[in-house]
Amino acid sequence: MEGKKIAAMAVSIILVVGVCIGLIVGIGRSSHNNSSSDNGMSTSAKTVASICAPTDYKEACVSSLNAVANNESATPKDFIQTAIQVTIQEVKAALENSGTIGKAANDSSQKMAVEDCQDLLQFAVEELQASFSMVGEAELKNWLSAVISYQQTCLDGVTQPELKSAMSNGLLNATQLTSNALAIVSEISGILDTFKIPLNMSPTSRRLLDASNVDNDGFPAWFSVADRKLLAYHGKNGKIEPNAIVAKDDTGHYKTIAAALAAYPKNHRGRYVIYVKAGVYNEHILVTKDQVNVFMYGDGPRKTMVTGRKSNRDGISTFQTATFSAVGNRFIAKSMGFQNTAGPEGHQAVALRVQSDIMDGFQDTLYAQTHRQFYRNCVISGTVDFIFGDSAAIIQNSRIIVRKPMDNQQNTVTAQGRTDKRETTGLVIQNCRIVPEQKLYPVRFKIPSYLGRPWKTYSRTVIMESTMGDFIQPAGWLPWSGNFALDTL
Repeated sequence: MEGKKIAAMAVSIILVVGVCIGLIVGIGRSSHNNSSSDNGMSTSAKTVASICAPTDYKEACVSSLNAVANNESATPKDFIQTAIQVTIQEVKAALENSGTIGKAANDSSQKMAVEDCQDLLQFAVEELQASFSMVGEAELKNWLSAVISYQQTCLDGVTQPELKSAMSNGLLNATQLTSNALAIVSEISGILDTFKIPLNMSPTSRRLLDASNVDNDGFPAWFSVADRKLLAYHGKNGKIEPNAIVAKDDTGHYKTIAAALAAYPKNHRGRYVIYVKAGVYNEHILVTKDQVNVFMYGDGPRKTMVTGRKSNRDGISTFQTATFSAVGNRFIAKSMGFQNTAGPEGHQAVALRVQSDIMDGFQDTLYAQTHRQFYRNCVISGTVDFIFGDSAAIIQNSRIIVRKPMDNQQNTVTAQGRTDKRETTGLVIQNCRIVPEQKLYPVRFKIPSYLGRPWKTYSRTVIMESTMGDFIQPAGWLPWSGNFALDTL
């Protein structure tokens, strides 16, 4: 895929809830095993058979739950925790094996892809471990969905055939066990209801994709009072004192955004507020998983700009090309711009990667990678798959601008990456305007433009209560390749 200059400028807010990254890698090939007679089976064994019934890899499921099946006093929580624990063990095994696999890489780009896999695997272990403390079925689904997404991110980055095959085989066990864990969490309530067994897991109150859960001020209902005040009062005349001020002219505490983030206090509680004064900051920024509750604001999307030039052309994976990456939980950004100037020859070149506010670019502008994300009052522009990823994301009250692509290209607004039918991910575009840019308008009927295409098998995108220009093809959607994913949407 190819793209031109990417510039992402924030005009409102980006709110990301529960952002963290994770991946699973890693027991022999499993089959869909149908159990036979229940005669002679213990109560726990029957429970295991019932719990594993809705999974896609039943043999692996039963095998993974053998230990708890022998415990007659096991509770439903024990089954869920065991399913997650055995998955963690497989991820750790895959992580150890990835170093050996990486030695077969024949160029720098593939070595970098393997390094990405190792990073993602480490995040996966940490995220799965953290899931033990999750309260509510929806929370567990969210985290397990992210793990599935990042294992696929790993595989997408490895293109050398022999290397990809080795990595796929190494990921097989963990891939199956993660899918099973998500299936168990998704279906266990109904299974236990059949046996009249209480689950004692209260559902979460967060409903990100519920459009009615946005109040009259435009904030999600779960957005805290403290954060609303923060957004209302920051600035020169505001009542919020930033923890760090970044300015290129020596009028702040730091000259770079990276330095301000590096000063993030260990074990910090509450919001860490960074004010970035007007200027162009040529940096590649990562808000790490340990830098939680960061609120960063600037002097406006056209005044405060973070810029970079990394792209696939330089042998860098799409995952690593982002000018600005937000990984830490509960990240908020306002009135800032994010730009990637790699140009059309750079192919994939991400301006903003959010796992955790005009997004303006060409190919792969906004990488809405994982977990829950909320975008409101934004302008997003691009050409090819310029809103992509596998998060549970909603974009509201925004303007989506389709730009003129390179010769022989066609435009696709979205490319959603859901790979498992039980993932709680998808993209919702509500109350938005989809329009052509001025350069595209005169040739809008000559250059095909589509709402999106299915990047992965269970791709899920909903566009509702929105308006679009006459330049969108009547078919609306474009196949990815032949009949791929058309019967699983």
